[in-house]
Amino acid sequence: MHSRRQSDSRRQLDSRRQLDSRRQLDSRRPLHSRRTVLTAAAAAAAAAATSAGPAAGTAYAAPATPRGTHDRLRAIVSRMSLEEKVGQLFVMRVYGHSATDPDPADVETNRKEIGVSNAAELIAKYHVGGIIYFSWAHNTRDPHQIADLSNGIQRAGAAQRVPVPLIIATDQEHGIVARIGAPATLFPGAMALAAGGSREDVETVGRIAGAELYAMGIRQDYAPDADVNVNPANPVIGVRSFGADPRAVARYVAAEVKGFQSAGVAATAKHFPGHGDTDTDSHVGLPYIHHTAEEWERLDAPPFKAAIAAGIDSIMTAHIVVPAFDASEDPATLSRPILTGVLRERLGYRGVVVTDSLGMEGVRKKYGDDRVAVLALKAGVDQLLNPPDLKAAYDGVLTAVDKGEVREPEIDEKLLRILAMKERRGLFANPYTSRRAVDRTVGTRRHLKSADRIADRTTTLLVNDGKLLPLSRHRSRRVLVVGADPAAPSGTGGPPTGVLARTLGELGFTATALSTGTAPTKAQTDAAVAALAEHDAVVVATYNVTAGSTQRGLVQALLESGKPVVQLAIRNPYDIAQLSGVKAALASYSWTDVELRAAARVIAGRREPKGRLPVPVMRADTPKKELFPIGHGLSY
Repeated sequence: MHSRRQSDSRRQLDSRRQLDSRRQLDSRRPLHSRRTVLTAAAAAAAAAATSAGPAAGTAYAAPATPRGTHDRLRAIVSRMSLEEKVGQLFVMRVYGHSATDPDPADVETNRKEIGVSNAAELIAKYHVGGIIYFSWAHNTRDPHQIADLSNGIQRAGAAQRVPVPLIIATDQEHGIVARIGAPATLFPGAMALAAGGSREDVETVGRIAGAELYAMGIRQDYAPDADVNVNPANPVIGVRSFGADPRAVARYVAAEVKGFQSAGVAATAKHFPGHGDTDTDSHVGLPYIHHTAEEWERLDAPPFKAAIAAGIDSIMTAHIVVPAFDASEDPATLSRPILTGVLRERLGYRGVVVTDSLGMEGVRKKYGDDRVAVLALKAGVDQLLNPPDLKAAYDGVLTAVDKGEVREPEIDEKLLRILAMKERRGLFANPYTSRRAVDRTVGTRRHLKSADRIADRTTTLLVNDGKLLPLSRHRSRRVLVVGADPAAPSGTGGPPTGVLARTLGELGFTATALSTGTAPTKAQTDAAVAALAEHDAVVVATYNVTAGSTQRGLVQALLESGKPVVQLAIRNPYDIAQLSGVKAALASYSWTDVELRAAARVIAGRREPKGRLPVPVMRADTPKKELFPIGHGLSY
């Protein structure tokens, strides 16, 4: 293996031969795979946002590294071979609950996908600088196991020729995206928090969630979502966003950044330059954002400016095409005009830039996996997240350096930014955690009570004709709960109809759950109507109702029974626009237990509905007209 790019041509040739030899020795399997016009209301909100962030060219707060620390980190880099430096730029998945002894099925998957058996081998072979945890990769069984896994990973990092702690990351946005479930504390997601209207609550969520992640050895969270969700048809962001008002989103993003980083965890604003106005999911396609540069400045930029001003450690790229900034139609992740021209030079950002997952189709449509990593680095990326084929990406970067396409000093500067982030998050001082830290921090009674208190301020009452709500235990004691039952985002809790029924039961009602799914059949609808005959009222949980959804037929059939019908939107709050005749409608913005319990308390009258819409709900028949504006929300 060559350790450094040499000026001598013979040594370059020797290095090249050794690289080719290394490629031949590895016989891993082949690669495997995996916009609507702005509403009038959202545009009006955006017009007020032009003063939300500083103008272009303003100096921003940014992570700073003391001179002595910078010199020490540079000394570490100087000891590394090129292979070690390149490996440090990758943040990779690995299967299993243990760094050295995962279950046999996970060993097999690791060998098939990565060419190693476990996390320790991954670190030894590729020198990766970070690991990302997923529930589907069996990394997050319970808090003690997570802490043990984190410690095992750090021991493997310390055993390298040049010992460097790894940064362990995950997507713990809360709400509908959470990799770690109970007994860890689960909070309402971004749109629900925005409905609550409290920056203090948002900062509290960041601080508590960050403290729990830190106790489990996780020092980077891919949150908060800084996208401004101005498109109701957005299939991938929606309630993950704080809303459609750029100024409000900017305030909440800054608050959550402060919370996370005060707890020692690097926050990550995503997805730059803004994924809020698309009707394509970048996991499966390549979205286009057709905002002009002026529209981007008003709509998309404020939250990212606010995050930078708050000193955010990292910003995640989006696999989206923005022709206003780059006519090449390369996704932002691979676009130097966007990542260097806009993010680095125009916004003045000096922290770490991390890609969204390189396994997503949006970034793989034009180039092979070996070239994607190289193009991302050339665009201005520092961390390469979860490539589908690590060997192809790793070797691709080494080849690019060998050919002079990427210069080694550029690799050094990227690595220095990553190491400085690790230093700020205490990883060089102490990368380890303990079971005692888990026990005194994760899922404590105080944290769980905070989650419930915050959730109680988020449920939004949209319609209450005839003061149908709150339900009376005397007139409507027997309550049927029907509707959608999507799986809990974290794999724990639920199902939604069961959580609602159980909570209503605890509040003095006799409640029965009957799941009818997200696409109820005629038989399921008939069964729900028949069951309602034995009850006094019904709560129907709806999930992203569209014009063609059979959920509309279910709600209509329940209304025709003559019994009181309460509709609760358990994901995006736009459902009510598709449901005529509903006299009581609420939005919980997620189907996680903490939000469903809060909604049940509002339905039962134990809590006042305090939430206010962070997005407008437009009419289904006239999409440019508001049914409910931003800020709408009724009270008892």
